[in-house]
Amino acid sequence: MDQPQSRRSHGTIFHRREQLEWTADTFRILSIDGGGIKGILPAAVLAECERRFLKGGSAAAYFDLLAGTSTGGIIALGLSAGMRAAEVLDIYLTHGGKIFPKGWTPTFALGRAVKSVYGFARNMAVYRYDREPLERALRDCFGNRTLGTLDRRLNIPTFDGYNEVTVLKTPHHPDFRLDWQEEIVTAALATSAAPTFFSTYRNGTRHFTDGGVWANNPAMVALVDALSCFDLDRHAVDILSLGCGEQDLRLSDSQIKWGGMFHWRTIIETAMHLQSQNALGQAGLLIGRDRLLRLTTGPSLAPIAMDDFERARDELPAQARRLVEENAQRLESFFDEERPRVGFFHGKQKDGCE
Repeated sequence: MDQPQSRRSHGTIFHRREQLEWTADTFRILSIDGGGIKGILPAAVLAECERRFLKGGSAAAYFDLLAGTSTGGIIALGLSAGMRAAEVLDIYLTHGGKIFPKGWTPTFALGRAVKSVYGFARNMAVYRYDREPLERALRDCFGNRTLGTLDRRLNIPTFDGYNEVTVLKTPHHPDFRLDWQEEIVTAALATSAAPTFFSTYRNGTRHFTDGGVWANNPAMVALVDALSCFDLDRHAVDILSLGCGEQDLRLSDSQIKWGGMFHWRTIIETAMHLQSQNALGQAGLLIGRDRLLRLTTGPSLAPIAMDDFERARDELPAQARRLVEENAQRLESFFDEERPRVGFFHGKQKDGCE
């Protein structure tokens, strides 16, 4: 496999980043989890906030930094590109059934696979879905626009073929020179290349895999970025963290007694859940839990699979409206005034979707 000429981490600075002046009284972060087609939930929450509090205006204008992983990354990219949440939600509702078609079939030839044990094992290592419908939908919206043309500061977690964690960023600090020429579509596909669902995403000599493997909830990624880039009082940071639905995860008797790959085959879901708990706990300790609002469905809702488009479409918009209704007072405080327009250090910003 082709490898990049150098690791991204080779450019790591080892001194404290020079913090830029921050003149506003507060700093507001929007953080959106990964969760496949269940991204309908946070998109619908934001769309309902736009309808209720902003008379259809854009939610992105009310945050200083947006962070999104996997499906949350797609939502954050869309908002930062000037779309309203209702428009992002429409992408999910219009294209979700094509991206995650019902009754998926792995694309390998059984006759070819059984020629040898090696061939069978190799061909069983398939992914469920073709990326092309997702890539086409994203390309239709964003064209060839780059991260340097966006309207909001942005963090998009992924990881590359060196097994290095990566956060694709807009150039909102002079140190951020690596990503501003990357296409929005590249960032979206890199963060959402969910293992087993899609193949790794290849961009030139780099191979990217879903950021949910290490930062499914990117709240702490965003908070660390804000505190390292700007001269901020950490108690002046507010975070709106949107999930895609929690489920009650417990160790099963078979996991406790037997262990092994079969009984732990769903370990990724457990890892994502625990990472989210950790991120929320750390962020709450740093800024105060009263400055962090977490919205997601709880375990009382029967779990929805990350590729179950029909249930997500039918059930999650109503859940989103309920969440907004129950938290209307706190949510409204996030949408009281637009944030200052962003100036980037590299690239040229332009409005709208190409």
